[in-house]
Amino acid sequence: MTVLVTGGAGFIGSHVADALVERGHEVHVLDNLSTGRRRNIPSDAFFFEHDIRSDEASALVAEHQYEYLIHHAAQMDVRRSVEDPSFDADVNIRGLLNLVEAGVENGLRKVVFASTGGAIYGEPNYTPQDLNHQLQPQSPYGVAKLSAEKYLSYYRHQYDLDCVSLRYANVYGPRQNSYGEGGVVAIFARQMLSGEQPVIYGDGEQTRDFVYVGDVVRANLRALDIRGSGVFNVGTSQETSVNTLFRKIRDKAGASVEEKHESPKVGEQRRSVLDVEKTSQALGWTPQTSLDKGLNRTIDWFRRNLRE
Repeated sequence: MTVLVTGGAGFIGSHVADALVERGHEVHVLDNLSTGRRRNIPSDAFFFEHDIRSDEASALVAEHQYEYLIHHAAQMDVRRSVEDPSFDADVNIRGLLNLVEAGVENGLRKVVFASTGGAIYGEPNYTPQDLNHQLQPQSPYGVAKLSAEKYLSYYRHQYDLDCVSLRYANVYGPRQNSYGEGGVVAIFARQMLSGEQPVIYGDGEQTRDFVYVGDVVRANLRALDIRGSGVFNVGTSQETSVNTLFRKIRDKAGASVEEKHESPKVGEQRRSVLDVEKTSQALGWTPQTSLDKGLNRTIDWFRRNLRE
């Protein structure tokens, strides 16, 4: 099987590419390296440095006639999506369409799409948020991801293209960006190991569903294996507050920093936690990595790679 992994030089995409190579598949990675890093790409994968919106990217899909596309390339900065909704839509919607349009004309059979849980559901009416929960995205990023899901539904009906959308909770683990809009686990880990003072925005009682990247990779592989289409949550169904997360990372990193709070970020979601019962039933998938075990692995990685 030859699989095209977009965003395969990035955090989650590179781990997915690793797993596919280990399975013995031929893996092609498409990434423009705007946030991804060449060293993340498996040595046995074929790498193509193109923007997903480009003519070169669509020509690549046509030339190789990929049957399977795992799509992780994205504009992921929520704040940038608010500042520039057109750019966000251009990458997250038009970029996907550029690849899928070329794909359906050249034998594409399946798309596995990296979507988002919290940004699509918005502030919960109840928890954990299941697939019946109201969809109320509060950012252009969330709107674009939901729109992409709807476009894939169109391709499923129009072209009989299998499409699986995976709505991720807050993914963390080795290789995660620890700067800017990087995940809070990566930011706290790097700062504490470097002797810097992390900042908790607001009272720190906002909660998230933290899922380890290895479990997310397994969900991608299961989505690739099954027949048919669907939308699935990928999380742990467990809430953890930022304050609790801070203390866990501090203890595991052996850091001596106090909790420093600053004003909350405007528009930050208060709670987010995903119900994964349907995912378990349909994909045979459940999260296997506890938060403590995942944090230990992540902190160990940052110890070895402090420049990340």
